Amino acid sequence: MPTPDYIARLRTKIGNELLLLPGVSGVIIDGEPGAERVLLGRRADSGRWASVGGIVEPGEHPATCILREITEEISIVARIDRVVLITTGAPVTYPNGDQCEFVTTVFRCSPVSGEPAVGDEESTDVAWFPITDLPDITDHERRRIQLALPLEAPTIFDL
Repeated sequence: MPTPDYIARLRTKIGNELLLLPGVSGVIIDGEPGAERVLLGRRADSGRWASVGGIVEPGEHPATCILREITEEISIVARIDRVVLITTGAPVTYPNGDQCEFVTTVFRCSPVSGEPAVGDEESTDVAWFPITDLPDITDHERRRIQLALPLEAPTIFDL
């Protein structure tokens, strides 16, 4: 995933110091209850299947950001159904020494139009998976999907 320009500019001033960054993730679900499927992308950086995600740009609303990321990464138009989860992850140190901690808003989304396809360099593949037959994904990703399944449910705040 390319580093956004504003973060690169910050890094010239603060080096590898810890940055708290707003992130978004979109769990895209389609199908009737009991027969749902989820749209995942295979990440170019890790090769793992995952929901679409990204970093909120300055002046951008998280909801606007996830809809933009979905269109950019997997070439469909989606709508937001609800906020699923707000969580803060453990600090991450990248191979270059940069440290980040992400506060992520996870949205349940539904497809509106378009055919899923790789839209940028962040993914190498996109595919629909039945909820009952998910590929090898992280426990973290599996939890996001499970929490997103109900169309109506309260937002979870991981504290």
